[in-house]
Amino acid sequence: MLTVAPLNESRVAVGLEAIGLVLKMAKSTGSRSGRDETTVRLRILFVCTVNRMRSATAYEIYKDDPRFDVDSAGTDRTAAVVLEEWHLEWADAIVVMEKYHRNAIRSKFPDLYEKKPIGCLYIPDEYDFMQPELIALLREKFEDVFRRGLLEA
Repeated sequence: MLTVAPLNESRVAVGLEAIGLVLKMAKSTGSRSGRDETTVRLRILFVCTVNRMRSATAYEIYKDDPRFDVDSAGTDRTAAVVLEEWHLEWADAIVVMEKYHRNAIRSKFPDLYEKKPIGCLYIPDEYDFMQPELIALLREKFEDVFRRGLLEA
């Protein structure tokens, strides 16, 4: 015969409160791979050649910015993170460092190229990772592109 213990109402209440807290935290926490449920943030993909200097620096600058959910990749096969179709599908907007990167996207992913806004910052490959001059240039140019609405679909 099965015996059922009486419900301990305080334990049930604590358990439900804990579940609610976990759900609330999961709902309000954004991530690189998913949408933030409480505040929709613009998904920005930063692209350069090898994803080691410019786009990697842009990712570091904006990874904690509450306006954006960011990622980065490179167009070259030797890139730290090689640009793949899923990156472009994930992104709401793409920010490239040079025209060459835009052309590479157009060549490799023509369908997605037509569907996504792509902004070019025109930043040459002459800076080191997190170099102060690169940080200042990225902030200045990216904020200008964003403020002017050039990343909107």
